Amino acid sequence: MLFLSIQDLEAAINYWRSQSSAVGEELHLCPEAAALAKPYALMIVQGSQRVPMDVLDEIAKSAIQKFFKTKQTN
Repeated sequence: MLFLSIQDLEAAINYWRSQSSAVGEELHLCPEAAALAKPYALMIVQGSQRVPMDVLDEIAKSAIQKFFKTKQTN
């Protein structure tokens, strides 16, 4: 089973925020950052340091996979 660290999630959220700024008066996050923010917030509340990859929804999985691909090419 693959696990993601809270640091990986934070880095991915920051990456997606840099790719697509928050919009509107409410400052809505882009879909990728929003999907990753949900498990990130739960980890903070629960005091977890890692989360299994299989608990992420499809948007979050795709966002983290794309983030890791860009990280490998840089």
